[in-house]
Order: sequence, then C-alpha cells, then structure tokens
Amino acid sequence: MKSYDLCECGAPLRLMERPTPKPAGTEVLLKVIAAGVCHSDLHISDGYYDLGGGKRLKLADRGVKLPLTMGHENVGDVVAVGPDAKGVKAGDRRLVHPWLGCGECAVCRRGDEQLCRTPFSIGVFRAGGYADHLLVPHPRYLFDIGNVPPERAAPLACSGVTTYGALKKVGPLLREEPIVIIGGGGLGLMCLALHKAMDGKAAIVVDIDPAKREAALKAGARTIDGNAPDAAKQIIAATDGGAWAVIDLVGATGTVQLALDSLVKGGKVIVVGLFGGDITLPTPSLPLRAMTLQGSYVGSLTEMAELLDLVRRKGAPDLPVGTRPLAAVNEALGDLKAGKVVGRLVLTPAE
Repeated sequence: MKSYDLCECGAPLRLMERPTPKPAGTEVLLKVIAAGVCHSDLHISDGYYDLGGGKRLKLADRGVKLPLTMGHENVGDVVAVGPDAKGVKAGDRRLVHPWLGCGECAVCRRGDEQLCRTPFSIGVFRAGGYADHLLVPHPRYLFDIGNVPPERAAPLACSGVTTYGALKKVGPLLREEPIVIIGGGGLGLMCLALHKAMDGKAAIVVDIDPAKREAALKAGARTIDGNAPDAAKQIIAATDGGAWAVIDLVGATGTVQLALDSLVKGGKVIVVGLFGGDITLPTPSLPLRAMTLQGSYVGSLTEMAELLDLVRRKGAPDLPVGTRPLAAVNEALGDLKAGKVVGRLVLTPAE
C-alpha cells in the first residue's frame, strides 16, 4: 500500500510503500476513496500546539509518534474483514469515526471515547487516510453514508461532528437566540450549514478574510470583520445587547477575547479551534457575569450517529468542497496553511 507520511515535523510528507495490512479479529480493511484535509493536520505537521507565552505542547508530549500517516476524515470501501468483524462486509461503503479510545475505561464505556485518557485516534495516534488503504479496529467505528457523495461525507468525521458537538452545547437557546460563529473557513461553513439543519434561529459569522465572509454571507449568515476596531460593539448590536452563545472555531488569543467582550451576562463561549495563544481573565468576572467558558473536542460515537441521522433527514451540509489527488497532499496542506481554501479540501486516493 502507498501512503504519505509525516516523517519530520515542518517537512513535506513523504511517499511510503509497505505491505497492505490484513485484518485480524474485529479489524476491517478499507480502500480509501475520500480523505478530508483538516486544519488540525497543520498543527500535527508543525509538531506543536501554541500554548501562549512562548510555551508549546509538542507532539511527543501528546504521545504522537513518527512516522505518521495523517488523515482523520475518511470514507472507504470495505475490501476485507477479520473473522470476528460483524455487521459489515466487502463492498460496503463507510464513513470512519476516527476518535478512538481504549474502549475499556469508564469514559469509553459511557460512549465518550473521544475523551479517553489513552486515545488511539485515527490519523493522530494510529495510521490515517492519507493512503490508499486504512485499517479500522472495529466495525462500530463505521457508518453508512447512504447516497451522500464520499467527498461530502468525509468531512463529517471531523468538521461535521466537531461543529455538531459544539452546537449541541449551546442547548435550547440555539432556536431562540442568534449565535456567533468566529471563523468562516471549512469549520465555520460546516457549522453554519448544521446550524440551519438544526433549526437555529440566526447566525453571525466573524472572520478577517473577505472571501470567507462572502461565502458565509451567501450561506445566509450576517457577517462581521473580526479586524474591525469595533467588532465587539458590532456583535453586541447584532445580537441585541450581547451574544448568548459564541462558538470560537479559531481559538486564538484575540478571538477568545473578542468572544468574551461580546458576551451578554449569562452567556457562553465554546472554544473549538486550536490556533493557540492564551488569555488573562479576572476570576470574579466568571460569577459576576455568570458566564460559561467551555472547550469542545470533536464528538462521540453517539453524536456521529445523530449527525448521520440529521444528514439523512435534511441532506448533506451545503458548503464548497474541492478535491485533489492523494499525490497533491503537500500542495493541499500548503494552500490550507496559506488561507487559500474556502470550504473543505478532500483527497481522492482511489483515483
């Protein structure tokens, strides 16, 4: 099998060839037909996360080992199954849920494998889909995509379930108050599409890129330039006194501060993005403003099932999706890093 692996942080991925794995036990082997290119892969490729104040969380500190085949947004055709793999057969087309845990601890048993303290996430801690084949440890991580085109289904594995999980944390106010989405890239447009499918009242997208604001505007959102000196005042005015919920899909020092500055008393900031940085927050402001500052990390198996059910009922999220051959993975990552991508990029290894 062929794959493009991260062998050295900060360097281009390298083409690797190794024997195609044979599934054992409950394992399932898929031929990859669509692999989404996610902004998280840029952090992995760089080799660190910016913690602010000159501090970094390195890949090794997270337990990530090189060489690594990245790619955690995958759709593939089943080509072989282990003797104990039930409910799936050769020829089935499946979306892969990548957020694996140990499967045995209390967190995993309650269905929150994405929060496991010993994660085994596909494309992060084990081989992912920047390859022509992908080995999945159990059929429970495979989801039927029905008639959804593979290139549109693949981003649901991260972009979709991540924003769906964040939107769920807004709660009932989703249908009662406008929400603010900071970041109009692939995650932002996915969030906007799912917000509409979940019958959200209204959305305001904040981004510094005019092209991304234009895409959000076309998708039905009101938009605000995040670089505007009065961006917080504009958000407060647009939400009639302050935002009840802000989903920050960037996660930079400035964006989190903007979210906090835009919040109404009793409001909630949900941080999803991993751009990096830090903030200083007076602790009395938490109770005095009755605010909630919450992180949201990808999604659970249950949320993935809920998302696929939503897609079956309302249709696939409508956002721009471009495709590239697997051999163009380094160019795709470069374009994403340069901010040239509106919507989502998906690799097509089977072509």
